Amino acid sequence: MPPTTADLEPRTQAWVDDALPPGHAVTRVSTLRGGWTSRICRLDVEGPDGPYALVLRSFQTPFFVRHAPNLLAREADILRLLADTDVPAARLVAVDPAGDHCDHPSLLMTLLKGRVDLTEDHSPELARRLVRIHAITPTTRPRTYQPWTDPDRVRPPGGDDALWRRAISEIRRDPPPYEGAFLHRDFHPGNVLFTGGTITGVVDWVETSWGPTDLDVAHCATATALLHGAEAGMRFADHYRDTGGTLDADPAAHRYWRLLDALAFAPAAEKVVGPWRELGRTDIDAAARLTSYVEALLS
Repeated sequence: MPPTTADLEPRTQAWVDDALPPGHAVTRVSTLRGGWTSRICRLDVEGPDGPYALVLRSFQTPFFVRHAPNLLAREADILRLLADTDVPAARLVAVDPAGDHCDHPSLLMTLLKGRVDLTEDHSPELARRLVRIHAITPTTRPRTYQPWTDPDRVRPPGGDDALWRRAISEIRRDPPPYEGAFLHRDFHPGNVLFTGGTITGVVDWVETSWGPTDLDVAHCATATALLHGAEAGMRFADHYRDTGGTLDADPAAHRYWRLLDALAFAPAAEKVVGPWRELGRTDIDAAARLTSYVEALLS
């Protein structure tokens, strides 16, 4: 679905204008689709050397506005860090984490080439990129990962109650010990841009954390299962290992991280796949695919 023309609110427009070099001006604003945590706009800019584009991320819903100061400050720090790596990430232009100068907390960055491709299973390429992200050794570690669910917060989508009880029991324990690594923490096909089958951008670094590589792999595997079926989701860890990635050698520990992530989608799977439907994947039965994937993890 193509982007829709939009307008910037007055304070945000003034902030963006101040962030641009002299002689540069925004000529068009378009709302981009594919995310649900924030409003994403493309800003077409005309400068002395020709046109270019920027991206404006703004948090507008009360929950994310409340957490925006930490989220956007962290994303700005990570974008500065990634500028010295081979990760195809945006370059930071300006950030207003608390919305002191904009109408909403916002971050302005460069536009990356490529588009989200949810039609094909790009697991080998995604796994290869994730291995390289995990190899980053930051001078200052990001915050320790935060689990996105716990046994008492899981809300099964229905069906086999015994299956869900067993799955929940698997995460009702202390987390396994792990060797920490640099995690994207929200790495999945919807946050990766492709050009001709090659990854040309990785976006959405607000949740970057320090934690087990198994957790990043688990998150991409769950998303892959929702997009392409349980078997594709189950194979993602093998692609990661095949490209040099290291996961926990203890099957029970590896299963813990996989289930911890998958159960965070109960009951949020429908909300997560909503933007994917806007991008054309209207065929996804989120509850059914999540159930099949959890069943596969436990079999």
